[in-house]
Amino acid sequence: MRLKYPTRHLFTSPASAAALCALAFMLSGCNRKMPEPDPGLPAASSAAAASAAASGAAAAPAPAPVASAPPVVVTTVRAQKRDVPVVVEATGTVAPENAVDIKPQVSSVVSKVHVKDGQFVKAGQPLFTLDARADEANVAKLRAQMARDEAALADAQRQLTRSKELVAMKFVSEAAVESGQSVVEAQGAAVNADRAAVDAAKVSLSYARVLAPLAGRVGVVNVSTGSAVLANQTTMLTITQVDPIDVSFAVPQRHLADALAALATGKAPVTATLPDSPAGQGVATGRLVFVDSFIDASSGTVKVKARFANREQKLWPGAYVKTSMTVRTLTDAVVVPMASVVQGQRGTFVYAVVDGKATPRPVEMLQAMGEEAAVRGVKPGESLVLDGRQNVRPGSTVIERPREPGEGRGGKGGGKGGGASGAASGAASGAASGAASGAASGPRSGAASAAASGAAVAASRSASRSAP
Repeated sequence: MRLKYPTRHLFTSPASAAALCALAFMLSGCNRKMPEPDPGLPAASSAAAASAAASGAAAAPAPAPVASAPPVVVTTVRAQKRDVPVVVEATGTVAPENAVDIKPQVSSVVSKVHVKDGQFVKAGQPLFTLDARADEANVAKLRAQMARDEAALADAQRQLTRSKELVAMKFVSEAAVESGQSVVEAQGAAVNADRAAVDAAKVSLSYARVLAPLAGRVGVVNVSTGSAVLANQTTMLTITQVDPIDVSFAVPQRHLADALAALATGKAPVTATLPDSPAGQGVATGRLVFVDSFIDASSGTVKVKARFANREQKLWPGAYVKTSMTVRTLTDAVVVPMASVVQGQRGTFVYAVVDGKATPRPVEMLQAMGEEAAVRGVKPGESLVLDGRQNVRPGSTVIERPREPGEGRGGKGGGKGGGASGAASGAASGAASGAASGAASGPRSGAASAAASGAAVAASRSASRSAP
């Protein structure tokens, strides 16, 4: 039979020629003849022999041993031992240590304003002056009444002294002296009442001068000269203490014991970082000063508060900051890359390389630190699988490749490392699978499979070369 198409189109590449040769070789192995029965045996025996021969021929390839899994090329890293600080990170809110709303204690009219919006004031500095003419008149009236009662008291004391002299000369009775004594005591009580009334009037008069109760920054001044204010109702302004200043945030319940211990010793440094701030300019360091008495059942956290020196006014009330608090330090902890930790159905583990084999090691996560983690269950110095662990199974044979500087952290270095690992792993897998196929399929079929595999590899290489 003649070919419909010229044969020159079928052999345009060495890969196609090799594939056709392998196919022809495999078809030639299918011409094996069945053994003929012995004519000297009965028909049943001949049939049994034929059946046994057929079954033996069919089961001939079965005893061939199954090849093991191909080796996997991986990147490894050594577990390190060092001190690891246990850091609790959370989002906090800047809150002033003290903030006071200034309200008048008497109803009056503002006669003078001594501060401006945003001004920093000291404790005791005047803020407002209210109209105090009525209080001044009341104080003057009470002082005059006290002077009158003091004069009456002096006259009663003179009358008492004269009565005592007359009693001594037997001119008057003792009753006159007792009556004079009563008058003196009554006038003394009246004078004391007048003095108390004057002091009370002075207190009311002092309310006309509104002073700053603490040092801080003045907010918006809500009143001006001539404004009428009501006692304990009108908010004239707000003073906020900005130095020192507090940051409130929440920590998980599991760190409560560490937070209480750090609060008792005063050795819990807290760092607050403003988001979107230039590097090194929005960072403040303070200390833990308060741990709440209750745990929020809805979130499982407890509120804490840290205090910061704020002379440069980096922290502003109401701002959101990123807080990190060091509650304790793990001494001589084993540190591994976070990328080497595998989260499986049976728990958390890592692959350790022992005698060229991948051995899973269950680990307990103690502290996560970005790209690294402190774990328990691995010895320092052990070789752990980092890149290529997705192709590793328990007991797999691995080929270690040293980790290059900066590899495994993503980006350009990680891409190069992954490409080299995948290429090496693919080459090793292809070679091992070709050998296994050859051993399991017998001499002819094995050779054919090996030839077909080689042809496929050649075809893929030719295609990769011809690709742009």
